[in-house]
Amino acid sequence: MITKKTLAVAATVLLASLSLFSQAAQAGPRLDKILETKVIRVGTPGDYRPFAIKTDAGLSGHDIDVIEAMAKELGVKVEYVPTSWPNLMKDLQSDQFDIAVGGITRNVARIRLVEMLPGYAPFGKVALVRSAEKAKYNTVDDLNKPNVRVIKNPGGTNETFVLQNLKAAQVSTHEKNAEIPALIAEGKGDVMITETYEAVVYSKADPRLHAAFIDAPLTPKSYLGFMLPKDDADYTRVMNFVWGQVDSRGVLKQAADKWLK
Repeated sequence: MITKKTLAVAATVLLASLSLFSQAAQAGPRLDKILETKVIRVGTPGDYRPFAIKTDAGLSGHDIDVIEAMAKELGVKVEYVPTSWPNLMKDLQSDQFDIAVGGITRNVARIRLVEMLPGYAPFGKVALVRSAEKAKYNTVDDLNKPNVRVIKNPGGTNETFVLQNLKAAQVSTHEKNAEIPALIAEGKGDVMITETYEAVVYSKADPRLHAAFIDAPLTPKSYLGFMLPKDDADYTRVMNFVWGQVDSRGVLKQAADKWLK
């Protein structure tokens, strides 16, 4: 016997099914827009060598080479959108761009809010110090002293490390990450906490600088990754596929050989 209760349950199930069907039919708006406009908007702070750095000639670096190859695979052009480390997550979530690149650490805090493509460039936190004083810094305790001047860039995981581990040091903030190595070299600060690859780049470029803890980083191994918003499962699926395509064609190895060695 069909009761009113049975009919009500059936109606609820039908409405839920129709809702799911409607959502499925409308899935993929971000991907659709990218493919229709032939443009993918790429956000980057553009201040983190060797992954993405802004110069007079434009942006260059490992991540720039990779995202350009991915865009070519998609059949679209790249439109770069400037952002900053403090605003990176907010700008991505507010649809200022479709993907974020430029040396972004994969971690739980980020992956719970956004999607991230597969990890690359394993690294650890290290310190950039003056070559003349490199013998002073052998442990994190050597960095965490009242007479040590640490300069940090706001908004990223390097700042998090400084605030959590170097509370006894003299900590100051400089907005432009790419300018901090020169400040250390000139004696306006003593330590910059950064990551393996950036420290190596700056120490090779300026003999006044030394990359400390390269062989034994201050943190366990982490990986970098490109960030995507969580609003389009189709977009995430396709971008993971494209990442695999460019990897299989040697693009990631070429970029690593060019920028990370």
